[in-house]
Amino acid sequence: MGTIAAKRRSYVGRVLDAVVERGGSDEHRLRRSLLVGSSSLIMLAGFLWGTLYLIFDEPIAGAIPIAYSLLSLLSLGLFLLTRNYGLYRSIQLIAILLLPFLVMLALGGFVNSSAVILWSVLCPFGALLFTELRQAPRWMLVYLALVILGGIFQPLARASNNLPPTLVVPFFFVLNIGAVTGIAFILLYTFVRERNRAFELLKEEQGRSERLLLNVLPKEIAPILKAGERTIAEYYESASVLFADIVGSTPLFAELQPAEAVDWLNETFSLFDRLVEKSGLEKIRTIGDNYMVASGVPTPRPDHAQAIADLALEMIRELGMLPGRQGRQIEFRVGINSGPLVAGVIGTTKFHYDLWGDTVNIASRMESHGVPGKVHIAEGTYRLLEDEFECVPRGRVPIKGKGEMATWYLVGRKS
Repeated sequence: MGTIAAKRRSYVGRVLDAVVERGGSDEHRLRRSLLVGSSSLIMLAGFLWGTLYLIFDEPIAGAIPIAYSLLSLLSLGLFLLTRNYGLYRSIQLIAILLLPFLVMLALGGFVNSSAVILWSVLCPFGALLFTELRQAPRWMLVYLALVILGGIFQPLARASNNLPPTLVVPFFFVLNIGAVTGIAFILLYTFVRERNRAFELLKEEQGRSERLLLNVLPKEIAPILKAGERTIAEYYESASVLFADIVGSTPLFAELQPAEAVDWLNETFSLFDRLVEKSGLEKIRTIGDNYMVASGVPTPRPDHAQAIADLALEMIRELGMLPGRQGRQIEFRVGINSGPLVAGVIGTTKFHYDLWGDTVNIASRMESHGVPGKVHIAEGTYRLLEDEFECVPRGRVPIKGKGEMATWYLVGRKS
């Protein structure tokens, strides 16, 4: 008994392995499993129909569905051995198309056979599910041709058969119509249900993709890229750019474990992210320990300098409230400049929204030539802030690549 049970489990396992074959898409695996399931149902029905016909002394009509069941069983075994899905599918479609037609002829036409040719309609229905869509109409045309051919042969068919016309023929009508429509409904219901599940998963995946895209691109730019725009670039007459960089990051993080260093950076930059989002500005990127923000890009705003100045002051203030690590505190240099610039998207697989121009370069120099814990601004920003913000002149400072430039420290809003 144990050996028989083991063999049974082995057979079931092989069937499952064949049905849920590795490789291919989920839709292909669904098609394989539906074909095996439906052909198994029809195979059992064939044994039942053949046995009933034999009971009523119709040996030819009984032999045909039994032969179909044996052929179906053999083709399933061949499928398990070779994993040749195309051959298995073709055998099943041809058999379910032709054999009901032959049973109809053997029993004497449409009425005498209780419309057994209805079983053949499972062929074009199955072709919709199990083959390429373009192949299904061909199977439908062949089915219709068989129906027409049956009508042509009807006058030549035998006038009666051994099935009792008053009871058994109506009974077979009910069986044929009910079984065919039932199997067709089960197939279509299962396929549509699984397809809907796939669509739901696809929507979820698209939602994740949308969120990932918005993580690397401004929300105004992402739809343009999705619409297929090849080159995304825009000139802005006036915008503001902020750079913030950790002071002495190399020796600072050398004293920490890697996980501690990353955790500290994550805490700090997550704080910045929340402040940027609250202010309605645009984070451009984080590279190492450098943080870049833009104001007035990609959506222009007249108060871009004021908005980024408020952000810079709040960043410095909130940093002072973060707990230190091992007695050390993170300090940032912050630099800002305002003026014309170009913004756009670069990359074909990994997209990146970036800014270019002298305004951006000077903002970077303001940060690198700044002082820890202070906001260092260039003249372009100062001219936009001087009426509303208190700024302390730093004097003329030699700036790499620019010579001497007048710069200021941003202190806060005027009372």
